[in-house]
Amino acid sequence: MNLDYNIVIGGKAGQGLQTISDALSKLFLRGGYEVFTSQDYMSRVRGGHNYFMIRISELPLGAQQPKIDLLISLDQETIDIHWPDLKPEAFIFYDGESIHPAREDKRLKSIPWDRVASAIGGNTIYANTVAVGACCGLLNFDLSLMAGLLQEAFAKKDPKIVETNLKCATAGYDLAKNLKSKVMIKPGKTSGKMYITGSEAIGLGAIASGLKFYSGYPMTPSTGILNFLAGKADDFGMVIEQAEDEIAAINLVAGASYAGVRAMTATSGGGFCLMTEGVSLIGCIETPVVLVLGQRPGPSTGLPTRTEQGDLEFALSAGQGEFPRFIFAPRTPEDAFYLTQKAFDLADKYQVLAMIMSDQHLADSGWTLPKFDTGKIQIKRYLLSQQELADLREYRRYDLSETGVSPRTIPGASRHLVIADSDEHDSKGHITEDLSWREEIVKKRLAKYKYMKEEISLPLPYGDSAAKTVLIGWGSTYGAMKEAVDILNAKNRKVVMLHFNELWPLPAEYLERELSQYDNIVAVENNATAQFMRIVSSQTGILPTHKILRFNGQPFYPQLIVDLYEKEVHEYGDH
Repeated sequence: MNLDYNIVIGGKAGQGLQTISDALSKLFLRGGYEVFTSQDYMSRVRGGHNYFMIRISELPLGAQQPKIDLLISLDQETIDIHWPDLKPEAFIFYDGESIHPAREDKRLKSIPWDRVASAIGGNTIYANTVAVGACCGLLNFDLSLMAGLLQEAFAKKDPKIVETNLKCATAGYDLAKNLKSKVMIKPGKTSGKMYITGSEAIGLGAIASGLKFYSGYPMTPSTGILNFLAGKADDFGMVIEQAEDEIAAINLVAGASYAGVRAMTATSGGGFCLMTEGVSLIGCIETPVVLVLGQRPGPSTGLPTRTEQGDLEFALSAGQGEFPRFIFAPRTPEDAFYLTQKAFDLADKYQVLAMIMSDQHLADSGWTLPKFDTGKIQIKRYLLSQQELADLREYRRYDLSETGVSPRTIPGASRHLVIADSDEHDSKGHITEDLSWREEIVKKRLAKYKYMKEEISLPLPYGDSAAKTVLIGWGSTYGAMKEAVDILNAKNRKVVMLHFNELWPLPAEYLERELSQYDNIVAVENNATAQFMRIVSSQTGILPTHKILRFNGQPFYPQLIVDLYEKEVHEYGDH
């Protein structure tokens, strides 16, 4: 039987939850297991209820699951909130000297980590290490791997810290090793995989694609990209600028791209509101820019630290006027790495904005994945060569063409003048109010769409190819939907999934043909109005028969999709 074990660490912000989560995730990864982690945290520096979920398996994972095998509780509230999700055979670790549950239950196991940490290390700061050791003791997981982690983290700073942490971990291990857990997790041969979040994968994809300038303003959940790139700036010769606001950020990026370097910014919904004038400027001057939109629940500030897929229609229509753009939505960090490269390539090729739709769930969750193949990434800039520039008698930056793409060079690359202006301009870039030309240049920009459509990959099908019911989703819902399809087909529900990671331009002709064969079309989205399906309907005239939606700030998990399918679709039969 395949292992599927779920650990939740809960407490207040500032109690060190992430320390425990990171240590356990790395231990299980190095032990040869697949790991998927997610987090739920409140918008405050201290206090409030926060928790991390660590799912462990021998098979690849792409989603969380709600039922808990082990709850590591750093406060009373964690026990109360997560009690309904505990499995009958679960364990709850807590410090009985500071937490006093109002109930009695054989699943409650007191581990006095504060006292042990103080006795061994002279400071309760080591309590988290005691908790990690106790978890390993419960699961009979060899602590030798932890010694390696501690050596890497602290040996250069102070070897005594390594020794103290190991003593605390061993003490926690001994306190829990005799508990009668039915699950034993034995370290095996390491898989050679890495543990990575969505934000880190986007950052890596940008670096591999030749990123040289990044400007952004911190805003959850996009800040992880800024932090990651800032830490790599010196290694890869990048300029990373924390701008004074999002307006400055996008205009700095537009200027850097005009000057000739690959440039990117990232933000969330509220910041993207401020960027929309800059988005329109990019459309007008036809300058390639990559923009990551990390979605979270709105309107306004909404739920700043939770997840949602609520900004898609906004992204599609943002910026005054009509101009083309690409929109991508990665399924996993691996997908994010390669899609980021595609975004840079196509932004350059068509001289447009390429948007990457992330969200808190993708940005902050951690996956175990094979190492990315940077050999697959090719950098092509689509700029005029020095010979082409030398042969040109006259350079027209916005010259009309069948594809809508005009010849591009950068200022100072040759004797030719390169002009950009936010007003409507003629073929050389000079301001004009010639109304007949206005129609021609708008047609030129929109002509790109015909060729941009050919660059879009079709959605990924998964499930029963003979099914008459199709589930349609996009972006970060992929892992939960894939697992739900497996569960439903095991119950003989006969369903297939069409999952999109390249959203715009939409392959409307393909969808008209593909969707006509299904009796039930089920939209599965992390928003209240099935935004992607509304876009599909506007382009094809095809309406969904059912909707499975979640918009409480949390991501889907597989069993929830299954339960809602049984209620909304199967129970009532065909539409």
